[in-house]
Amino acid sequence: MNRKMVFVGMSGGVDSSVSATLLKKQGFDVVGVFIRTWHPDFIKCNEEEERRDAMRVATVLNIPFLTFDFEDVYKKEVAEYMISEYKAGRTPNPDVMCNKEVKFGAFFKKAISMGADYVATGHYAENRNNCLIKGKDPAKDQSYFLWTLKQKQLSKILFPVGHFNKTEVRKLAKKFKLPVAEKKDSQGICFLGAVDLKDFLKHYIKEKKGKVVNEKGEEIGFHNGVVFHTFGERHGFTITKKSYNDGAYYVIDKNIKKNVLYVSQNKNFSSKNFGNFALRVKGKGTHVSQNSFQKNLDNVNWINKIPKENKTYTAQIRYHGEFLNCKIKNVGKTKAKISFQKSILVASGQSCVIYDKDICLGGGVIV
Repeated sequence: MNRKMVFVGMSGGVDSSVSATLLKKQGFDVVGVFIRTWHPDFIKCNEEEERRDAMRVATVLNIPFLTFDFEDVYKKEVAEYMISEYKAGRTPNPDVMCNKEVKFGAFFKKAISMGADYVATGHYAENRNNCLIKGKDPAKDQSYFLWTLKQKQLSKILFPVGHFNKTEVRKLAKKFKLPVAEKKDSQGICFLGAVDLKDFLKHYIKEKKGKVVNEKGEEIGFHNGVVFHTFGERHGFTITKKSYNDGAYYVIDKNIKKNVLYVSQNKNFSSKNFGNFALRVKGKGTHVSQNSFQKNLDNVNWINKIPKENKTYTAQIRYHGEFLNCKIKNVGKTKAKISFQKSILVASGQSCVIYDKDICLGGGVIV
């Protein structure tokens, strides 16, 4: 019987290290792969440290270790995409693009071309019969970032830790005596790490001072560029006219052309509020359509089958966000319309991911 070969993306973290270990114990021929990506000069890069940790684990497991350089792919398809989207006033998800273009794009293709039967990562998700399922640990579930996967890819993808809780993965790392067992989880943008997004963007997008306006149309502060803000944010702008009893202000809309940011103390700004708000700021070019029951989706991808139009599903419009009841309509090859049971405040460019209970059906980009 021929042993199956699997290339495991090893980041130097606990999850991918345990994944490689489990696969070896299951009888696979495991090859560890560290992926090099692009980092701007102004960010302190710990890539070599992460690579050394991955190599140490590979040494303990006695498996081959390779390094793939996808700097150009990451720079073009993830970093430059993210910058261009923010310049246009949209709110992209770089982690979704990183999975699509790097981990399950360039890495996947190269691994298969080199003879791998499977590709594996440390994502908290499950692959059951080529269906993408939420990870067992709701606090770590990463299926939201994987909605662009295709059926052909899933047939060759393994998620070895998806059916574990994070605490169980930590215990396994200690049991297997892995050198990264106590290592903290990485945070922030995929591969770039815990970089402040606004600081990153300001190296590529010029700051431009503008007005902060409340629901009454009154100017109450200033900001340094609407493109640096997204809906629901409560930081990064300055309120100059604020009474003692005022609470936090949240971004409820923005006018890209006029560089105006609209805010409210009502975090759950409803469609009823929005109708009144639109009348008060009429003629100011506000994008009131962002708060609505229906949204259009572009670049849609359905992993297994197209959703039924008369069935109620749930959707996430941000990672770890609320699961919102919805229906899918007007499904085409690249577009669809999503109808929510309640009004939502959502930015164009965000990934909207559709679920049928625990099954991730796919999703699209909000326009």
